[in-house]
Amino acid sequence: MSLLFPALHTASSQPALRFGDRSLSYRRLSAAANSLASRLDTSGQVAVWATPTMETCVAVVAALLAGVPAVPVNPRSGARELAHIVADSAPSRVLAEPGAELPEELSGLPRTDIVIDPDAEESAWAAAPEPGTGAPALVIYTSGTTGPPKGVVLSRRALASNLDDLAEAWQWTEDDVLVHGLPLFHVHGLVLGILGPLRRGGSVRHLGRFTTDGVAAELSSGGTMLFGVPTMYHRIATALDSEPALVEALSGARLLVSGSAALPLPDHEAIRTATGRRVIERYGMTETLMNTSVRADGEPRPGTVGTPLRTVDVRLVDEAGERIPDEDTETPGEVQVRGPNLFTEYLNRPDATAEAFDGGWFRTGDMATRDADGYVRLIGRKATDLIKSGGYKIGAGEIENVLLSLPSVAEAAVTGESDPDLGERVVAWIVPADPDAPPAAEELSGHVAAQLAPHKRPRTVRFVDSLPRNDMGKILKRELRAPDEAVESNPGA
Repeated sequence: MSLLFPALHTASSQPALRFGDRSLSYRRLSAAANSLASRLDTSGQVAVWATPTMETCVAVVAALLAGVPAVPVNPRSGARELAHIVADSAPSRVLAEPGAELPEELSGLPRTDIVIDPDAEESAWAAAPEPGTGAPALVIYTSGTTGPPKGVVLSRRALASNLDDLAEAWQWTEDDVLVHGLPLFHVHGLVLGILGPLRRGGSVRHLGRFTTDGVAAELSSGGTMLFGVPTMYHRIATALDSEPALVEALSGARLLVSGSAALPLPDHEAIRTATGRRVIERYGMTETLMNTSVRADGEPRPGTVGTPLRTVDVRLVDEAGERIPDEDTETPGEVQVRGPNLFTEYLNRPDATAEAFDGGWFRTGDMATRDADGYVRLIGRKATDLIKSGGYKIGAGEIENVLLSLPSVAEAAVTGESDPDLGERVVAWIVPADPDAPPAAEELSGHVAAQLAPHKRPRTVRFVDSLPRNDMGKILKRELRAPDEAVESNPGA
């Protein structure tokens, strides 16, 4: 049976993890993780207080080596959400870094502090046989935007196959050194950002807290890859003019990857112009891990999330559930996915699990079109980003990109609202670059009409101070429903 982390069995002195001035070789990581694994109860789940630390990495690896499903817990979870996660997953204990203050919802669980002995020898601990590939590895909770968070059960097979697919698409090898500063309680930061390098036998340097100085320092001293979310790349883009060291560091990187939300085209172009490097995008979600990506040797093509990964099947379906032909490049459809990357079930929710599938295809709820050569263009969520106006189906994402191309617009979100004539009207929520001199609503509407089509122009423009976002930088459009808190302007019908 194949090992999840082959390099942990080699007693290698190659660096595996680095957080600031602390580092662990594969030999030391194996010693720390196997020591902890030998003390875990294998009868149920274990919660991991997922701070951005080396201890979190050791805890998750230990659970995986022991065959105990790990439940990464966001340290910023609210009391209600945390109580639900604990009750739903019923962990046997919580693993945490020494000195971490745990909230009341976790205080009743047995606690094990993750103590890393830098002098422990790998040979002092015998690794237990790894469980079968279908065994659960992680239970990661969704964001809960439409109800209580659901526990997504990911198998060892899903992790291994998806990370191997990404290795093929990104030409990811043991020689790569990944840099990132993402949280460690979700797929992007934990699975791709920590488990990915460890499966390859490469290295990861975690920034602890994202800064452009940290990115420049790590990339200029051996880092080859950078993972980030659009908020991070936007900060990078705005810092390029004043930070020459950052430009030089990015210019030397092998691969810059953005995910979790669409990267605005202006940020794409700013980074490319300054560094000569293109940021590539990929598309995934908790239930599916990664589905598509721009390849390392492929055309970057900003505005797309690339082509399906090697073992992943992707189809688009219309409202009647019929597959949209691959040669149809205009009709938007819901993305449905099948492959070994899919989750096993929603924990304790057989009803939700059954509802999520259509004959073996997972219903993502994301809407997209597909280019003639297979590149996928996401246009938003089916529930919030597909606007049906005047008989047209309009994707919010393309309008947002056009609005963000204007220097007067700092941030933009597009939603639909009920309209007695059109069914739904297009509404633009704008954070102006200069709050004291916002652009005219007519200017914004006219720009969209000229770049796309008249029926896609915003009928209502609302100026706000900021857009609500989650920890990954995704805009929470369901919270953009309060006209009394925004300055509103109507550019006319």
